[in-house]
Amino acid sequence: MNEIILLTISGKDKPGVTSAITQTLANFDVNILDIGQAVIHDTLSLGILVQVPVQAESSPLLRDVLFKAHELDMNVRFQPVSDEAYEHWVDGQGKSRHIITLLGRRIRANHIASVTEIAARHGLNIDNISRLSGRISLKPELVDQKNNACVEFSVRGIPANASALREEFLQAASEYDVDIAFQKDDIYRRNRRLVVFDMDSTLIEAEVIDELARYAGVGEQVAAITEAAMRGELDFNESFRKRVALLKGLDAGVLEEIAQSLRLTEGVETLVSQLKALGFKTAILSGGFTYFAEGLQRRLGFDYVYANELDIQEGKVTGEVKGQIVNGERKAQLLREIAEKEGVRLEQTIAVGDGANDLPMLSIAGLGIAFRAKPLVRQSAKQSISTLGLDGILYLIGFRDRDEL
Repeated sequence: MNEIILLTISGKDKPGVTSAITQTLANFDVNILDIGQAVIHDTLSLGILVQVPVQAESSPLLRDVLFKAHELDMNVRFQPVSDEAYEHWVDGQGKSRHIITLLGRRIRANHIASVTEIAARHGLNIDNISRLSGRISLKPELVDQKNNACVEFSVRGIPANASALREEFLQAASEYDVDIAFQKDDIYRRNRRLVVFDMDSTLIEAEVIDELARYAGVGEQVAAITEAAMRGELDFNESFRKRVALLKGLDAGVLEEIAQSLRLTEGVETLVSQLKALGFKTAILSGGFTYFAEGLQRRLGFDYVYANELDIQEGKVTGEVKGQIVNGERKAQLLREIAEKEGVRLEQTIAVGDGANDLPMLSIAGLGIAFRAKPLVRQSAKQSISTLGLDGILYLIGFRDRDEL
């Protein structure tokens, strides 16, 4: 019978190690059944699962590999693998796969311990762990700067209770002030094509209607209605009309002043520029106002913009809006329409928002992300990001910092 052996080579990383070892194996005409390599802080770990043919002998092969490893100043370990163990491994290749993404400003041992313990308890087996974020400097003058840290786990298996798993990840994320995403690793995850965003408190840090209300002297009344609507306590259309009505008589010149003062959310420019470079289509679907959304479109290059148009007459806000209100249901409808126009399946879409009126589009998108959202929205959305900026979304689609275009 053919003999199966797992070779594990480790030591200081240097060019030519993999080449030298595989050339040695080639002298014995072995089959490579599996191979994997990782380098952590200049230390190489190379694993090769080989099948030694009947006509070859394993003793000379192991001797030559041992000698070659010694020449390279590397350590080598040999482990025989039974036919039964190998076939069990083969049978597992069709099992469902998922990606767990751990995000934070820094990744600590207790974060990884918690994620992996939860995964193991739900029957998920880790195949691979990768760091997607760049290296973090420990220089004192740089320690306090905002860093992105991300580790991705590829796991096999199907959790017996997916809802319980997700709830435990949410609890761990809250306890450790990190974000934990759990996604099925399928062809759609690797082929997203359209991303749609809410605007207020998502792309920008403010709620524009609250800023307008402050200028109009009705800030407290409007803010109270806004908060109730975002918590899902009020019908959006009703609350929106009430808030806009309070703006009646506001000088339209204030809009430009507010537009100039709006701050972009952390990571917006990086995210949108990278998405565009990768060929994604992008859209703003906002319950806010076209004046501000179109300004973002000109600045960042969004492909589509849908928002509400304030009615202005004789230089004054009338307290009315023109056309159909962009509420939660309208956002979901627009996502479907844009996807159809672009020839994109809903499974290939991403939706990002923070409020209750974003939940309809978050629920139908292939990847729905609650960004720095209210508790109700975080609980209801498929994924959430609270610790990083919007550019953290790139990690959820497998983007690495070194991939920056």
